[in-house]
Amino acid sequence: MMAAQTTQPWRGELSYDEPMARHSSWRAGGAARRCYKPVDLADLCDFLHDLAPDEPLLWVGLGSNLLVRDGGFPGTVIFTFGALTALEWLDDYTLRVEAGVSCARVARETSRRGLTGVEFLAGIPGTMGGALAMNAGAFGGETWSRVAAVETIDRHGRLQRRDATEFEVGYRTVTGVHGEWFVAAHLRLEPGDAEAAQRRIRDLLDRRGASQPTQQYSCGSVFRNPPGDYAARLIEAAGLKGKRLGGAQVSEKHANFIVNAGNASAADIETLLLQVQAEVARVHKVHLEPEVHIVGEPAAATGAHGHE
Repeated sequence: MMAAQTTQPWRGELSYDEPMARHSSWRAGGAARRCYKPVDLADLCDFLHDLAPDEPLLWVGLGSNLLVRDGGFPGTVIFTFGALTALEWLDDYTLRVEAGVSCARVARETSRRGLTGVEFLAGIPGTMGGALAMNAGAFGGETWSRVAAVETIDRHGRLQRRDATEFEVGYRTVTGVHGEWFVAAHLRLEPGDAEAAQRRIRDLLDRRGASQPTQQYSCGSVFRNPPGDYAARLIEAAGLKGKRLGGAQVSEKHANFIVNAGNASAADIETLLLQVQAEVARVHKVHLEPEVHIVGEPAAATGAHGHE
C-alpha cells in the first residue's frame, strides 16, 4: 500500500487504487479508489471531519463478509483492523472493545479472565465492527445478546455513545441511526470458569473446522438461514453442492459456503450466488437472503455478470 504525502492534520495511511482482493477473505474483487487506515479513533475523527460530505464510504475489518465487484469501489474505504484495536475493562464484567478487534480475540481475552457469554465469537471470522453491524452469530450465540452500549461515529467525525435499546435488533439485522457507524462496543459478561470457557472455545473451533471449509478462501456463510430451516440443507437438497462457475464453487464441505477454488473473479462469485439463490427458489419456493455485503461496480468486460 503506497502512502500519500500530506500536510493534513490526520496521521494515518492514505492509499489510492488499492486492490481489495488483498483485504477480502474471498481474495477476489476490484480496487478501491482510496483507502485510509487510521492510527486510532481520534485520527479517524480528524480524517472524517475533512472528508467531502458526498464521498461514498465503505468500512472494512477482516473482509470476511464482503465482495467488492471487479470494477472496484468508487469511494473511500476505512480499514478498522489493525487500527481501532483498543480493549479496555470498564468494570469487572464490562469490556469496551473497538471495532477493529477480531471476534476471536474477544473470545480469548474474556475466557482467560474467567468470564463467559461470548465464547461463540471464536467461530466468527471477522471483527467486532462487522459483528455489530449484522448481529453476527455462531453456535447458538448472537453478538447483541451481550451488547450494553455502543459508540458510533458519523461522517463528520462526531462520536456518540448509544444504549443498546436505541437499536432494533433481529436475526442478522441491526437498525440504528442512519449515517452512523460502529466504532466500539461495551460487552457485558458473566462470571464463570476460565478453564471451562477456554475448553468450550476449543470445542467450537473443532466443530467449525470439521464442518466448514476453513482451509479455503470464503466469506463465511453466504445466506441467512430461513425461518425453521437451514440454507445449507436447502442448497444441498437442490443438488447444488460442489457446483462450480469459473473459479468459484459451492463448497463440498458445507453448502452455505462459496469458496474461491482458484482465481475466482468477483463476477464468478456473485453469479454463482445468484444461480444458487434462483435454483433454491425454483426447487423449494424459498427465497434465500444473502448475508454477504456486495458493493462496487462490475468490470466493463464482465458487465453482464454484475447485479444489484
